[in-house]
Amino acid sequence: MFILKGFKLLCYLKIIKLILNTFKILFTYLLIFLMYIFPIEVNALSHNWVGVPRSKYGEQVWDQQSIQINEDGIRRVLSKFIPKTKSDITKDILYTMDINCTEKTFRDVAVGADEFNEFENINAKWKYPNGDKLLLGVIDQVCSFEM
Repeated sequence: MFILKGFKLLCYLKIIKLILNTFKILFTYLLIFLMYIFPIEVNALSHNWVGVPRSKYGEQVWDQQSIQINEDGIRRVLSKFIPKTKSDITKDILYTMDINCTEKTFRDVAVGADEFNEFENINAKWKYPNGDKLLLGVIDQVCSFEM
């Protein structure tokens, strides 16, 4: 009698293990299917940085894939200033810039040190680059970029 109960218990355990393995396989296929239908967007890999001529202070790059043109022709682009010497105080600075190609002016609508748009500049004013080689390079390249 004891051997029969042990045998039944062993059979039940094997059936439960088979059911659990089946659920694991189904869950894995479901997860793969959902990832195929709803792909995960990876922003870190989506930048296509273009450099402008360097200055004595560092370099400026802008992201070709981030250019957006709004209704009135203003171009918005992600840009990054990379200082010549880096320390805890002087780090890369990330900008979200609006560029007016007709006026050759710009405004920094958001700034960040660790990620874009950390600090929005709600009252951003249009500025002239005033001979800044890096800003002039970004403005010229972004305005001449064909979309």
